[in-house]
Amino acid sequence: MKNPRCRAAVAAAMTLCALGLLACAGARLGGREPVPGSGPRGKPMRTATETAVGMPPAAPALVYPVTARVNVSDSYFGTEVEDPYRWLENLDSPQVAQWVAAQNALSQPRLAALPQRAWLKARLTQLWNYERYEVPVKRGGRYFFLHNDGQQNQSVLLVADGLDAPPRVLFDPNTVRQDATVALSEFSPDVQGHVVAYAVSDGGTDWQVWRFRRVPDGADLPDILRFTKFWGVSWARDGSGVYYSRYPALPDGRGDDSGRPAVYFHQLGTAQDRDRLVYEVTDHPTRIPAGRVTDDGHYLVITLFDGYERNGVDLLDLQRPDARVQRLFFAWDALYTFIGAHGEELYFRTTRDAPLGRVIALDARTPTIWRTVVPEGTTALEEASYVGGRIIAKYVEDAHGVARLYERDGRPAGNVPSPGLGGIEGFEGEGNQTETFFSYTDYLTPRKVFRFEVPANQATLWREARAPASTAEFVTEQVFYTSRDGTRVPMYITHRRDMVKDGNQPFLLYGYGGFDLALTPTYRPSVQAWLEMGGAYAEANLRGGGEYGEAWHRAGTLANKQHVFDDFIAAAQYLIQEHYTRSARLGIHGRSNGGLLVGAVLTQRPELFGAALPAVGVLDMLRYHTASANARQWSSDYGLVEDPEQFKALYAYSPVQNVRKGVCYPPALITTADHDDRVVPWHSYKFAAALQAAQVCPNPILIRIETRAGHGAGKPVWMQIDDFADQWAFLAKWLGMTAPAGAQ
Repeated sequence: MKNPRCRAAVAAAMTLCALGLLACAGARLGGREPVPGSGPRGKPMRTATETAVGMPPAAPALVYPVTARVNVSDSYFGTEVEDPYRWLENLDSPQVAQWVAAQNALSQPRLAALPQRAWLKARLTQLWNYERYEVPVKRGGRYFFLHNDGQQNQSVLLVADGLDAPPRVLFDPNTVRQDATVALSEFSPDVQGHVVAYAVSDGGTDWQVWRFRRVPDGADLPDILRFTKFWGVSWARDGSGVYYSRYPALPDGRGDDSGRPAVYFHQLGTAQDRDRLVYEVTDHPTRIPAGRVTDDGHYLVITLFDGYERNGVDLLDLQRPDARVQRLFFAWDALYTFIGAHGEELYFRTTRDAPLGRVIALDARTPTIWRTVVPEGTTALEEASYVGGRIIAKYVEDAHGVARLYERDGRPAGNVPSPGLGGIEGFEGEGNQTETFFSYTDYLTPRKVFRFEVPANQATLWREARAPASTAEFVTEQVFYTSRDGTRVPMYITHRRDMVKDGNQPFLLYGYGGFDLALTPTYRPSVQAWLEMGGAYAEANLRGGGEYGEAWHRAGTLANKQHVFDDFIAAAQYLIQEHYTRSARLGIHGRSNGGLLVGAVLTQRPELFGAALPAVGVLDMLRYHTASANARQWSSDYGLVEDPEQFKALYAYSPVQNVRKGVCYPPALITTADHDDRVVPWHSYKFAAALQAAQVCPNPILIRIETRAGHGAGKPVWMQIDDFADQWAFLAKWLGMTAPAGAQ
């Protein structure tokens, strides 16, 4: 279907087009507010000449690095689409490395010289300096948890021999590299609490290397597992080894996520190449299996992944060496998530005949018959677990977390106490444990960790983070606004208590809107700094997320993806119409799928925003699926250009393809990382190149490219501080914010 013109054209263009510096027409760096650009979709655009009449002279021209254009195009169902920056996809080429260096040479000095950056870096360093804990995992009487003393770039894995016993360090990733770019990405203790499997990620990659450490003496076993990502490990009940999903290996020793992974069993004390193949998919090219052992060790529940809307589940009896795989859910008609087992009874959270979710139970011996344990309610069931003989169901209710208890027979057993209308996480454990842990946070409350006694339905504070800042002068309100098609959408707004609604408040609007993920309130030092420097913060709960169940999610996917952008645009319009702010003082921010969101609304309504921060975004929607097998899994939300209707929808909003010449785009700082192997950086490279070439007014288009970093997980604190100092300082300049007291 797709017929790219001769690949040789790319190579030829590379030899002819040396990377250097060349002035872009009309690209100037001025100090005034953004010049309005294109109007709403379908309305005439105003040119830079028309809007710049009477303005002061521009500052000296901003000279962008030249970006070569190559003669490459693809044909999609009769539509020819040019792709002049295809060569930027060759991430290992010298030409791309030179382009990255040239872009950083342009952006980094300008970001470093921004008036508020020094204050921001100093304040962010202070705000990140507070002791914090993650939710513990209990195994064999021991408690395993992550801890940061406030001055560590990476959190450290601690273990305590009792709830009140003094903890000791089990693994400190800060000692692996001087720049702290090796992170602990996962850990999993065995049932007895004698050995912990832990995975590290190097330089931000999603690829993991697993090792095994004895808990009593902290010594590593010789075992090493490679070629894994995302799927974790599950221990055999006797501690003899782990079940895990492994990708094939390439000849150069790297993992190959374009190949099909399979489930293996690794026995401790043996080499990985001797691991036993347990399960593989042979009848479908894109389905990924991952196994989890039931608490009694009887079964391996194998979940098959292929997108984010539906999946399959198979079952393997581990007590019978000759057992064949048994199919549990194979119609691919809904989501089925295994949450635990009581003997032969297996529990699953599912969207089958329940868009908001329910919990069902089935007997492993007669799996064609199941019963409802927790019926579908009026709010979205986000997660569930089986701990202490009860089902703990975690709901999202108008974009905040609520947890409820149910007996195995479905009788309600009360609500889990919660401190407020924020986000809650946790409730991990086994069916015979009587205690578990969960955390609570909101925009003004750092994470608190609670111990929860399941039989008594009682929560007690275990650890509480105390940020080095006062939040008393701020307040969070929740509002509901109407989107373009009449849909009611929630949004949280955090601001100073004495804020005057005169339309002049600098605002940062954040969104995501995808993959069934619900945005619930969370404390972030970066947002605290933004508030202290005089800004206000809004977070919109867009369609495509999981705030109101599967119907809400699907309303923002495939041909409905435009609803997500309409919801975000409507959030901006609400803030303006209600006199919170105005366009010139409204900045927008989003990461990953949220980076797509910012890129899309930036190209659709450039006049609506004062500045934009698209971060690690999925920005070339016609080619996102070519980057990796993992990226192709996103097609359940995005669709694929291989389908004519889905191509039409993708082409209509894909940011790279919808940059238009003759438009004044708002100041934009695009951020990415050259080691990002989840959303590959060429998305951001292409978008930056297209915007720089098209920009006709003085507003800058800069790209900041981090090295030794990936998509964001495991990013050391020092690197996060630098990143936010650059982004917030960029916003401060272009939203016209005055420096806070003490800023240089």
